[in-house]
Amino acid sequence: MQLPAVPFWFLRHGETDYNAAGLSQGVLDISLNATGRAQAEVAGPLLAGQGIRAIISSPMIRTRETAAIVNEFLNLPVSIEADLREVIFGGMEGKPLQPWFPEWMEGRYTPEGAETFAEVTIRTRIAMRRVLAQPGPVLIVAHGGIFRALRDLMGLSKEGLTPNAVPLFCDPTENGWEVRMP
Repeated sequence: MQLPAVPFWFLRHGETDYNAAGLSQGVLDISLNATGRAQAEVAGPLLAGQGIRAIISSPMIRTRETAAIVNEFLNLPVSIEADLREVIFGGMEGKPLQPWFPEWMEGRYTPEGAETFAEVTIRTRIAMRRVLAQPGPVLIVAHGGIFRALRDLMGLSKEGLTPNAVPLFCDPTENGWEVRMP
C-alpha cells in the first residue's frame, strides 16, 4: 500500500517571490510575499468547519507562515514534520524550473546535489504514514514537490502545478484517490 487509506487535507504554501518569478526554491528558506499572505487568509475560512483535527507543517518558513495564518481560523495544534520539507534541487535552486524540471520528475535528469524524484517519493511516503496515523482528518501544509510525490503515491497524474494556498481534500474512495476543493 502506497498511502494509508485515510482522508486528509493538503495546502501548498502561499506564493513567494520565487514562485511569482517561476524560480525553483527547493530548500532555500523563502518567506511568503504579500500575495502569499493574502492567499493564506482566504484559505483559512475555507478550511474552518471541515473537521480538521491538527495541522502538520513542513519546517520551512513559507509553510510555517501559511500554517500560522490559516490557524488563526482553526485554532488547532500545529506540529512540524521535517520530512515534508521541499525537494532539495541542488544546483538548480534559485533558477528557472524550465526546461529541466519535467525530466527530473520523470527520473531522466537529476541536478548536481539534488534529490531524485524517487527519493522524494519514498521520503514523502514514510512521512505520510506517520502523519496519517494521527486522529484525523489532518491538514498538511507543504510544497508543490511534496504534492507531486503524493499524487504519484495516490496513483494520480503528477503533471501540473499545485496552486498556492488552495485547500485540497484528498479522499480514498472505492475507485481510488480523489482530490477536490471545498
